[in-house]
Amino acid sequence: MMSKEKFIKERFDQEGISLTDDQVSQFAVYYELLTETNKVMNLTAITQFEEVVEKHFLDSVMIIKQHDFSSIKSLIDVGTGAGFPGMPIKILYPQISVTLLDSLNKRMAFLQKVVDNLNLDHIDLVHGRAEDFGRDPLFREKYDLCVSRAVANLSTLSEYCTPFVKVGGFFVSYKSGNIEEELENAKPGIKRLGCKTKKVEIFTLNSTEAMKKVDDGYKRSFIFIERMEKLDKRYPRKAGIPAKMPLS
Repeated sequence: MMSKEKFIKERFDQEGISLTDDQVSQFAVYYELLTETNKVMNLTAITQFEEVVEKHFLDSVMIIKQHDFSSIKSLIDVGTGAGFPGMPIKILYPQISVTLLDSLNKRMAFLQKVVDNLNLDHIDLVHGRAEDFGRDPLFREKYDLCVSRAVANLSTLSEYCTPFVKVGGFFVSYKSGNIEEELENAKPGIKRLGCKTKKVEIFTLNSTEAMKKVDDGYKRSFIFIERMEKLDKRYPRKAGIPAKMPLS
């Protein structure tokens, strides 16, 4: 039977992503911490090992094949949950300063355990709402890249996330399913936020035979939104408003 470490390394290799032995070990430890903590705290509905590798670890880092990370110095993950996608990206690029933001404090305790066990530095765990921190001068327009796998419509998500991005930087929304209508509806709001949809990348992970028993391929989309100009002082609006009244 193949070890977890060997499976992780070979599966990443199949997607053209090379891991060091230390990175393989970090992902293996991350999996153990995730599933152990999940027994007492609802972090993820996905706990089977190969599914976690596929739908959490690989899904999180496939962005590196679509975006140039050589100039990325700072990244924020909004609504990070159990650390996805920010933590796997941090494992691959330990030199990047990463901020993980989430509104649920008990998730912060789990993420701190991951940080400690994986010996990560230059990583900040921030508890709070995106609307509040998007107005904070310490966070507002300070990041090269914002990423989010949070479940929200793109109009709302753009108001949560784009305030963190500096001019010339990107917000990348991780999406699944049919996104055409959602993207079209979000365009006016994205423009009001001083941003522009640069590109949409659609891909399918090369599922293993074992994964094909679960589903036949895993189709995902990355929506790249670039900040073109400084953000209007009106945004983001107060906490709760972007979800109730998305920009249009």
